[in-house]
Amino acid sequence: MTMHNPPHPGEFIRDVYLDPFALTGRQLAANLNVSPSTLNRILNGSSRISSEMALRLSKALGRSPESWLAMQNQFDLWQARQSVDLDAVQKVELQVA
Repeated sequence: MTMHNPPHPGEFIRDVYLDPFALTGRQLAANLNVSPSTLNRILNGSSRISSEMALRLSKALGRSPESWLAMQNQFDLWQARQSVDLDAVQKVELQVA
């Protein structure tokens, strides 16, 4: 099932972890052992969740690394669907030789 306008993982982190628990970005960055600016770029949606960050988030927040990467992929795919023009793309007809 395709999601409509899925949240960026940074938005999810803010909405599910930071705001409800009065956790600051600086506190989470310290737990993740990353600079506050690195986490801030994720929280404001200007950076993607990398495999390394997915591992860090998994250990710190308890979700699987795969779930963090899947969330990022869903967001990226939705964004691409909004802007990529596929009209000129043609299906390749494959024939067994």
